[in-house]
Amino acid sequence: MNQISWSRYLLIFVIFIFVAVGVGARMVNIQNIPAAQTILENSKKLVGVTQTIVPERGSIYDAQGRLLAGNETVYELGLDLRSIEQPETIASVVSSVLGLDYNTILEYAKTKAVEDKKLYIVLDSFVSKEKINQLALIEEEYAHRVVGKNEIKPNLQGLIWTPYNKRSYPEGDMGANILGFYSFLDRVDGKGYYGVEEAYNSLLAGTPKQVYTPFDPQKITSVDDIPPGASLVLTFDREIQAMVEQQLAEAIEWSGAESGTILVYNPEDGGIIAMATTPRMDPNYYWTQADVFPGSTPFNRPISETYEPGSVFKVITMASALDAGAVKPDTVFTDTGSIMVGGTTITNWNYGAWGEQDMTGCMQHSLNVCLTWIATQLGAEKFYTYLKNFGFDRNTGIDLGGESHWPLKLPGDNQWYEVDLATNSFGQGISVTPIQMVMAIGAVANEGRMMAPHVVKAIVIDGHQYDINPVIVGNPIKAETAKALTSMLVTSLEEESSVALVDGYTVAGKTGTAEIPTPFGYTSSVTNVSFVGWGPAEDPKFLVYVWLEKPTISIWGSEVAAPVFSKVVQHLVVLMEIPPDQIRLRASAEDR
Repeated sequence: MNQISWSRYLLIFVIFIFVAVGVGARMVNIQNIPAAQTILENSKKLVGVTQTIVPERGSIYDAQGRLLAGNETVYELGLDLRSIEQPETIASVVSSVLGLDYNTILEYAKTKAVEDKKLYIVLDSFVSKEKINQLALIEEEYAHRVVGKNEIKPNLQGLIWTPYNKRSYPEGDMGANILGFYSFLDRVDGKGYYGVEEAYNSLLAGTPKQVYTPFDPQKITSVDDIPPGASLVLTFDREIQAMVEQQLAEAIEWSGAESGTILVYNPEDGGIIAMATTPRMDPNYYWTQADVFPGSTPFNRPISETYEPGSVFKVITMASALDAGAVKPDTVFTDTGSIMVGGTTITNWNYGAWGEQDMTGCMQHSLNVCLTWIATQLGAEKFYTYLKNFGFDRNTGIDLGGESHWPLKLPGDNQWYEVDLATNSFGQGISVTPIQMVMAIGAVANEGRMMAPHVVKAIVIDGHQYDINPVIVGNPIKAETAKALTSMLVTSLEEESSVALVDGYTVAGKTGTAEIPTPFGYTSSVTNVSFVGWGPAEDPKFLVYVWLEKPTISIWGSEVAAPVFSKVVQHLVVLMEIPPDQIRLRASAEDR
């Protein structure tokens, strides 16, 4: 190698040294500039993003495992205003597929994106998968379309759709008062309202999880599965619920009642077998709530609407007096047609005198005068102690959102008068909810044990089912009292040949007809009619409570509510597979 070649290599080396020193000096200079320091610090922070991942909401099933509330994939359709190239194409396609107004979509699509103000517009939040598939096919067809030399290829650039889970109720309004509904302000923040959706909202919703995703693809690891919220198995049966709702609708139609409620309750464990009421709404369209329930109309009458129940309350009065020993089943009362309490004269429903009656006769003929006398024999202190023991001073605690009750007036209160002892004894001047009545009278059907009403049978978490244990909330009366009163009410129905009777089955029960209070006193022209009954009498598996508000065909519970009870039970024993007395008792005798 000659001297010239070595000189060239040396020159190139020296040049590289000078360039390296210059670049290094410049880098040091840049790093010491305040603005550059800020950029470097921010770059250290911008290494990833933390997102809140919301679990899938738990499902709700009936007692047989049939889906009542679940989730389905729907799409939010929107416009990315920064990406739109052909507003007219988007407006034409969207209006054609979704039926939205062309001019409105076109106006949105022509909106100029303003940084930090309006970059995205929502067109529809509940687009079905089928509609999205149509849009996707059109988008694909546009992408592969061959156009002529002077033609412009159409595109849907800027039209975007995002999938998310929407709460779905496959049975429509069936059992809606029990289920409640799920509403959301956006796809992250949602909440259950009323029913089990509200009462179990936290369990159904699950636990959101913070997930960190690095921007560097090489640092991304697999994301842990987010477990869904807990699922619920309810105590009520879809077939029974549907049957009871149908019977209620028919009863309201032929009776002319304004509204109605039918409860079917298991007195042995407190489970709600069916809970039908009016009005009802389809929770898939929860935004119609204000239209379906105008003003103060309650979402679920059985747990939040109070009313004066009338003579069905005599079951409670008689149970209390028998239990305390104030009267016995064979105690005889001479009914003269009236009785004076607190300066007020109490009369019977027909203003008649019924002469000598034992306690069964007093219940059979529903004598206000007799029950008033029984309450005075028991005394105000004991009477109201029993009412509290039966739970009339509080909510039942049923696991549904929206329960309420009317305060129980007690001796010593400013609003309590001596005559209240009389009127309360036959269910006037006292306001209760149907669920309170069901729980209380359930104690009579269940040998004195009062069970907490509930609608959830089991909770399923991570694939494991946890059954809900029945809860005894009190023993307001003794077992022998409950048996004696049940026997009395069986005899009462049979001797009067009540239309509440069910062929082949022995049932116990009581009618109720209540005058409705107004600002000017009570009126007899319109009433609330009720019936409560349970069976089979010797081993009750169900208790049915019927309440119809302001029927026009008749004002009497014995003519309106009693036949509804009979019709419900006729279907109920079939669906619950309860054999007639003769077959059931014969099988029991053979087992012994």
